[in-house]
Amino acid sequence: MTTLAPPAPRRTAEQTSTGGRGGSVAWLAVPAFLMFIAFAIIPLIGVLVLSFTQWDGIGDIHAAGFDSWRTVLKDPGLVHALWITFLIMALSWAFQTPLSLLIGVYLARQNRYREILAVIYFVPLLLSSAALAITYKSLLDPNFGLGAGLGIPLLAQDWLGRDNLALGVLVFVVSWQFIPFHSLIYQSGVRQIPTAMYEASEIDGAGRVRQFFSITLPQLKYTVITSSTLMVVGSLTFFDLIFVLTAGGPGDATRALALDMYKRGFQANLMGPASVIAVILVLVGLGLALLLRRLGGRDATESQMEGV
Repeated sequence: MTTLAPPAPRRTAEQTSTGGRGGSVAWLAVPAFLMFIAFAIIPLIGVLVLSFTQWDGIGDIHAAGFDSWRTVLKDPGLVHALWITFLIMALSWAFQTPLSLLIGVYLARQNRYREILAVIYFVPLLLSSAALAITYKSLLDPNFGLGAGLGIPLLAQDWLGRDNLALGVLVFVVSWQFIPFHSLIYQSGVRQIPTAMYEASEIDGAGRVRQFFSITLPQLKYTVITSSTLMVVGSLTFFDLIFVLTAGGPGDATRALALDMYKRGFQANLMGPASVIAVILVLVGLGLALLLRRLGGRDATESQMEGV
């Protein structure tokens, strides 16, 4: 008597479609991966190689070993540029985060003019940073600006000629431009919170302030992490706004790391030290992004509604 082998398990239509979908998604990711290699990895490797060379940007490139690294790391200007960069980062984050959160929560509420307000809030982000810098520089001119025209002494002072005032103006302009973007992020996060949670809290007698601190803010944990990461890493690349508005002045009061890289590379024709600063910028950005990710506690890709 011959025994028949059990029939092979048949794949269901759902399994077949899932497998096919996964393969197609993987193939769709290939062009993005190639673009990432071509426009991120390869230039980064090139900058890293240039940091070990001596080049004026025009002539021949000569190997210099660790000379550029030693020159940059021993320069007190690097420490100052790092301090200014982190100061702008911290002040802009402290100014943008609460305002963006409050505006985002307000826009997420059901009101008649929500769409119109969302469009108006988004306008500053559409403007060029250089154009914004020129506009504010003209408005704050102590002789021909807004303060002088209106005869208001407070506005007519030399905003960009004093260290602390220039830094404050820079943080204000940066925040004015990017608060709308982060407000939309928070608005989207608030809309994902179930309304049943608010309805249950209202039954318990909780007001809007209690709902904000007990429901809205905890549920926006990962949204805050995402927004903060974009703020912190993005602040490392502020160049055009600072260059046009203050050019790093007065003195070196607003000379951030990205501006320092430009001055060394394209004004002093020292591409080796400029490449060193570029590598430092990348390392600092990666370190801060990983730190913020770890502060999230769990995987940031998890849904903020998990466990509700």
